[in-house]
Amino acid sequence: MTTATTPRPGVVTVTLNAAIDQTLDVPGFAAGAVNRAVAETRTAGGKGINVAAFLSGGSIPVTATGFLGEENTAAFDALFRRRGIRDRCLRLAGRSRVNIKLVDREGRSVTDINLPGLHVPAESWRGLLTVVNDLAAANRTFVLSGSVPAGVPDTAYAEMVTALHRRGAFVVVDASGPPLRHAVAARPDMVKPNAAELAELLGRPLKDRAEVVHAARELSESGIALVVVSLGAEGAVFVEGGRALLAVPPPVEVASTVGAGDAMVAGVVAARLDGGGLEECARRGTAFAAGTLSRLGPELPPPERLAELMRAVRVEEL
Repeated sequence: MTTATTPRPGVVTVTLNAAIDQTLDVPGFAAGAVNRAVAETRTAGGKGINVAAFLSGGSIPVTATGFLGEENTAAFDALFRRRGIRDRCLRLAGRSRVNIKLVDREGRSVTDINLPGLHVPAESWRGLLTVVNDLAAANRTFVLSGSVPAGVPDTAYAEMVTALHRRGAFVVVDASGPPLRHAVAARPDMVKPNAAELAELLGRPLKDRAEVVHAARELSESGIALVVVSLGAEGAVFVEGGRALLAVPPPVEVASTVGAGDAMVAGVVAARLDGGGLEECARRGTAFAAGTLSRLGPELPPPERLAELMRAVRVEEL
């Protein structure tokens, strides 16, 4: 029974390589030319930070942990206060990296310029593992996402998956390259690669959707309960327990694709926490992703618009 002294189990997101996302709205952007920005936004980012932002505001407590550079924490502090996100991030000497997004709505393109991130000392990495273990006492869902900074081993997510499973947690991993490969070997409960990341993980090209579905089933049969593969504008494939669905979003005006994958993770997690099955996870995850496309920064549209998007998502059995 939940009491005043026993926190309701919540969600923890882990962001090892947080960032300030500086988004510039640059109509007609052209490389090698003088470009003029008509708008600028700066938001606290990094994949896990984005997931926390998308999940915040509901009845489930949301906690963010990971590493932040102590010289530029203001955007993160403001986000955590505004969204009611519990802050368990470790502050390190230096600055969190800045990711510059050049958004050209006319040309429907986004150009990314990612600056270097923090170097994490070995003792700070060990300190974060302690924090994550402590958080597992009162939280049952963990989202481990994003790139791994210098000083942190490629086995970071695998170590966390193993430790969190000992505590009975449901663990989601959204990563790429060696960190994803090591994490998959530890069998998290859910992974969300895109098609290119899945192809890299399996070491073979995936030439069409049928091959993506086959690869997702293969990953699911290896012991990962829920596999979600994002396909960009074509939607996403959801595989669980031998069942596979394709979820296709309705057309929306695209302001920026930044954070759409994180929104999908948040939608799937939210559906699961509400007891939803595979189709509910597919609809809500796809609606969250579609909803954030029309906005700059990790923002969702109002609940009534999300409900419209969920109804408009086309779900096919594969």
